[in-house]
Amino acid sequence: MIAELSIGGQKIRAALDRGVSLAIAVDFAHAGPRHFGAPGPSSTPFASGKFTGSVATGASANCSTITLTPHCQMTHTESVAHLTRESGDAWRVVPRGLMPAVVVSVIPEPARESNESTDPQPWGTDVLITRRRLRAAWPMERMVDPVAAVIRTLPNEASKRTRDYSDLTPPYLTREAVEWLVEKRIEHLVLDVPSLDRTHDEGHMVGHRIFFGLPAGSTARGDAARSRATITELAFIPDEVFDGPCVLALAVPAIGGDAVPSQPIVYPLAP
Repeated sequence: MIAELSIGGQKIRAALDRGVSLAIAVDFAHAGPRHFGAPGPSSTPFASGKFTGSVATGASANCSTITLTPHCQMTHTESVAHLTRESGDAWRVVPRGLMPAVVVSVIPEPARESNESTDPQPWGTDVLITRRRLRAAWPMERMVDPVAAVIRTLPNEASKRTRDYSDLTPPYLTREAVEWLVEKRIEHLVLDVPSLDRTHDEGHMVGHRIFFGLPAGSTARGDAARSRATITELAFIPDEVFDGPCVLALAVPAIGGDAVPSQPIVYPLAP
């Protein structure tokens, strides 16, 4: 189904019947991605009196209690409230409709070969998503002016769906890379790594702060110049999703909190 859309004043033709989910499904029976040593998500039958919450044990219906840590266990979308003392619900910030977007595949750069930075400085063994590599990989097509970017790190291994990052330092964005994305007016970022910033960065969160426009040291949401921006992490971008312009939707449930489980969906453009 080809739909002609007007998004942000742009006329776009998109194949809405060819959407591809970028979410890593939460499967309570099997291993999924983990970060910061968090346990896996859990689902247990809710029991009350004689009701067991499980048809398998004689209940009239299934009813479960689930426990999730969105930042550490699944594809999730977060807001500036991740860094502020004031609470805020990410789902209230996520755009309701479709967004013009771009998919970019990047080979992370060894830190020892780069002069780009973060705070604290990268370790020599780190690998970085740099401004230099982003600019080189950025598609040249001008079919849309994107407000969202989907960044796929290469190699695109299927093991990302179940990888335990607890004892790893995954690729992360440099200060210059995030500044460049802000310069390009990217407001919504989808990543296939567990965090935009280095796993252990002494709490600086410099990339998050730049993207949300939150000054160093501030924990006040009112100080954020880009308080409507979102960052989606721990996504998986299948090979069937090609680099270049597309349309993006961020599907999230109305659950409170600075981060919420999410399902980014990309739709290819039509000629």
